[in-house]
Amino acid sequence: MHCMQHSRRIMETPVPNNEKIVDGAGTSEIVSNEEKSTEIVSTENIKPKTPKTKKRKKPKDTTAPRQPLTGYIRYLNDRREAVRTGNPNLSFAEITKILASEWTNLPIDRKQQYLDAAEQDRERYTKEYEAYKQTEAYKQFTEQQNEKKLKEAKDKENNEKPAIVNVPNSTNQPVFSKDSYDVDFGNVDIPIFTEEFLEHNKTRDAELRQLRKINTDYEQQNAILTKHIDNMKTAITKLKSEITQQEKTNISLQQHLDNLRKCLSTGFSEVQLPGIKEVANLENIENYMTSLHALLLESDSQDIKLLHTVRDVVAKLEFNG
Repeated sequence: MHCMQHSRRIMETPVPNNEKIVDGAGTSEIVSNEEKSTEIVSTENIKPKTPKTKKRKKPKDTTAPRQPLTGYIRYLNDRREAVRTGNPNLSFAEITKILASEWTNLPIDRKQQYLDAAEQDRERYTKEYEAYKQTEAYKQFTEQQNEKKLKEAKDKENNEKPAIVNVPNSTNQPVFSKDSYDVDFGNVDIPIFTEEFLEHNKTRDAELRQLRKINTDYEQQNAILTKHIDNMKTAITKLKSEITQQEKTNISLQQHLDNLRKCLSTGFSEVQLPGIKEVANLENIENYMTSLHALLLESDSQDIKLLHTVRDVVAKLEFNG
C-alpha cells in the first residue's frame, strides 16, 4: 500500500517547464521550453526578402553600325515635319495616325521606293556589321559586356546567400539573420507613367497595328507569288517533257536522213550526170540530187534517157527507214 502511494506521488509530480542553461562564462539563465520552441519555429519560418531592382536598359554599342530603318519609318521621317507644320495644333499621336493613314493609301509605286530603300539599308547594315565584328572595338565591347555579366552574377550570388546565426540552446539549425531579410528600398526608383508616356504608348500601338496590316498584305502577296511559282514550275516540267520528246524525234529524223543519204549515194554511184564529172557519194549527195532534179526538168532527148535510168535506179532502191 505504501509503495502504491509512492508511485502515485511520482506520477502526479508536474514536469518542470523551465530549464537552467549555463553558458561558457559560468552564468546561468532559466529558459522555458515554450520559449525555446517558439524561438526555433519563428526562425525556421523566416524567408529572406528579395529586393526589387530596376530593370536596366541594354547597353548600346556606340561604335556599331547604324541600325537599318524600315520603309514605314522612312516615310514617317520624310512626312512628319510637313504634317506637323500644316497642323500645329495636333498632338504627336494624331500626327502619327495621319501618317499611318497616308502610308496605307500610298500608291504601290511610291511605297515600293521606300521599301527598296529599306532593303538596301538592311543589306548595308548586314555588310557593315559583319565587317564591324572583325574590329577591335567589337571585341572590346563584347569583353566588357561579358565581364559586366560575370560581375553582376557574382554580386547576385553573394546577395542571395542567407546569413547563418547560432541560436543558443537550439538544435543548431541554420536561420536567417535580420540583415538577410530587412532590405532598404529607399534607393530604388519606381517609374511613374506620365501622360507623355501614355501618348507615346498609344502611338506605338497604332504603328504596331499598321505594321501588322502591312505584314498581312505581304503575306497575301507572297501567297499569290507562291501560287504563280508553282504554276511556273508545272509549266517548266511540261516544257522539259516536250523538249525531251522533241529531241527523241530529232534523233529519229536524223537517223532517217542518214539512211536516205546512204541509200541514194549507193544507188546513184554509177549514174554519170551530163556535164558533171563527180559521181554520187555521201559527201556530195545533196548537190548531186539538186543537179539531177534540174536536168530532169529540161525537155531534151538526152534527159529522157536519163529519166529512164533514174527510174530504174529508184525501182531498185531498198530503203529501210
